[in-house]
Amino acid sequence: MSNSYRVAILGATGAVGRELLELLEIRNFPISDLKLLASERSAGQRLPFKGENFLVESVSDAMFENVDLVLASAGGSTSKTWASIATEKGAVVIDNSSAFRMNPEVPLVVPEVNPQAAANHKGIIANPNCTTILMTVAVWPLHQIKPVKRIVAATYQSASGAGAKAMEEVKTQARAILEGKQPAAEVFPYTLAFNLFPHNSPLNDWGYCEEEMKMVNETRKIFGDQQIRISATCVRVPVLRAHSEAINLEFDTSFSPEEAREILSKSPGVKLVEDWQKNYFPMPMEATGRDEVLVGRIRQDISHPCGLELWLCGDQIRKGAALNAVQIAELLVEKNLLKPKASLVGG
Repeated sequence: MSNSYRVAILGATGAVGRELLELLEIRNFPISDLKLLASERSAGQRLPFKGENFLVESVSDAMFENVDLVLASAGGSTSKTWASIATEKGAVVIDNSSAFRMNPEVPLVVPEVNPQAAANHKGIIANPNCTTILMTVAVWPLHQIKPVKRIVAATYQSASGAGAKAMEEVKTQARAILEGKQPAAEVFPYTLAFNLFPHNSPLNDWGYCEEEMKMVNETRKIFGDQQIRISATCVRVPVLRAHSEAINLEFDTSFSPEEAREILSKSPGVKLVEDWQKNYFPMPMEATGRDEVLVGRIRQDISHPCGLELWLCGDQIRKGAALNAVQIAELLVEKNLLKPKASLVGG
C-alpha cells in the first residue's frame, strides 16, 4: 500500500462508525486525510485516531470535496441522500446500509467470498447485511466443494444490530427488572432483557420479515446463484454484541462432517471452535471483538442423508459490518481499484 487516501466516515459517531475508525488504525490503512461526518446533532464531538482527537463535522456537499473513499454507516435514507453526491465528486463509497444492496449495478461484496465483484463498481460498493456476511463466510467454502441446494437458517441476533442505543437499552432494562421495576422499551418494540422476539423488521405477504429476506436475496446475489433455496427465521435475543446462527445445509450428495471440518479449518475468516467432550462450541461472548466467524458443532443432519448442520457466532459490529467494509477498501487498494487524487499530506 504505497499510496495514501483521503477518507471520510459517514455516521462516525455510531457503533459501526467508531468501529470503522478503530479498525482503520489497527490495520494501518493508508490515510493522508480523515473526515468524520455525522448529523448536525452529533457534530462537535471529538473521536480519537492515531493519538489525535478528530472533530466530527456536520455532513454537507462540501465535505465530499477532495475525498477518495467514503465509508458510510448512517442508515439507508442518509446513504441515498449522500452517496451520489460523493461519487459525483469522484469518491468511491462503501455503504453499510441496505440502500444499494439489491441494485444490479452495485456489487455486494464479502471479500472472502466474491472479491472479484468489487472490480465492477461504478462508484458504490454495498456491504451486505450482518447475518448474511457471517453465514456466507462459513458456507461459501463448503459450497465451493459441493454446491449447496438449500439453506435453512435460524438467527439469534444481538442488540448491537440495532445500534449503540439498543445495547444501552438492554442494560437499562436488565437493571430495572433485577430491581423489581418495570422496564421501558424505546429502541425496540418490546423488552429484550430476559426475553426474545422475532426480528422486528416489517413483514411481507408470506410472513417473512425484511431481515429474513435480506439473508435470502443477498446470499443469492453474493454466491451468484439464484437457484439456491433459502429460508430464514431471525430472532432478536438479549445478547449485547455478536450474532449466532444455526445453519442447516442440504447438498445433492452426502457431505461428511469430517470433510467439512477439514475445509473450514483452512478457510479465510473462519475459526473452528469445537470440543465435543466439553460440549464447547462458539459463543457470542467469545466472538465479541474477534475478526473471525467462529464455527462449530458441525454434524450430520439425522433427518436427511445429504444434510449438514453447523453453528456459528460472529461479531455483528466487526465482521458483520465495519471489518467487512475495511476489507473491501483494502481489496480496492490491493487491486489498484482506488485511485488517490493529487496527494495531500495531513491528518
